[in-house]
Amino acid sequence: MGLFSFLQQDIAMDLGTANTIIMIDGKIVVDEPSIVAIEEKTEKLLAIGRQAQQMQGKTHEGIKIIRPLKDGVIADFTAAELMIRNLIKMANHKRFFSPSLRMVIGIPAGSTNVEIRAVRDSAEHSGGRDVYMLHEPMAAALGANLPVNEPQGSMIVDIGGGTTEIAVISLGGIVYNRSIRTAGDEFTFDIQEHMRITHQIKLGDRTSELIKINVGAAIQEDLDEAPEDYVIVGPHLVTSLPNKIAIKYSEIAVCLDKSLAKIENAIMDVLDHTPPELYKDICENGIFLSGGGALLRGLDKRISTRTNIPVHVVENPLHAVVRGTTEALNNLNSFNFLIR
Repeated sequence: MGLFSFLQQDIAMDLGTANTIIMIDGKIVVDEPSIVAIEEKTEKLLAIGRQAQQMQGKTHEGIKIIRPLKDGVIADFTAAELMIRNLIKMANHKRFFSPSLRMVIGIPAGSTNVEIRAVRDSAEHSGGRDVYMLHEPMAAALGANLPVNEPQGSMIVDIGGGTTEIAVISLGGIVYNRSIRTAGDEFTFDIQEHMRITHQIKLGDRTSELIKINVGAAIQEDLDEAPEDYVIVGPHLVTSLPNKIAIKYSEIAVCLDKSLAKIENAIMDVLDHTPPELYKDICENGIFLSGGGALLRGLDKRISTRTNIPVHVVENPLHAVVRGTTEALNNLNSFNFLIR
């Protein structure tokens, strides 16, 4: 390391709609929900990450709970900058000064120039000296150790909070991709709507998210390990009296069906546009799932049944993108697919 290497720092970041993950020196140092709590009058930051998430749905009118990213891109620039800056401080809590930062950040493949500029500006205002960006499907493929630079086809489906990124990769580039805004947030909304219509119960985002985590499923039967029913309590829409319901995974599979069908259709579209030689590679090697949505029970089986192609969930799918941005950060001169 150079004499003044302590003055600079390399940071890999997965700036996600649902969670932001920071990796430094191969270690995850921050893994927090992408959410902030701000005082209404003063615009003062009150909490970020899990602290802010615990306040969600429980605040008075003097406090705003903001998710700075929507559909994978920055929706609130000020809140995003506050969040990024303070998450970086959280990562560097043991340092006595703020180092100069070299950063690689994962972004949706469908990001516009304006959206890319917003991410870069937020990162630079948060201390980034050299800021690179990497499309999330490429990052996820790197994080899954797929042979992205080889002359063979690899297919990755990264299901995040705001977007699902589907791409076929070969020779260090994305041959064809689709980015759709049907992902984890849409699943949460589906659950809320289902509970409102079917059970006449009103649920907040946090409770709906917990249902998805505890009994979320993509198929109604033949699960390897069926989860126990998840019990919730909420107000009845008509009487406002407490309504206690035990939710089965099969019920959630039904309410998520339409959104999952959109993801399947996007996958079929990508396969339809894949050159025959690369299609052959994918049939042999399989489709790889990453992101939080990959943890949905039975999703690999459902997609495999639809495509007739083997489907694999990558190791630790939640961290695939940040592992990939770390790989890119360690090989900046070797990869030509980074965005400056």
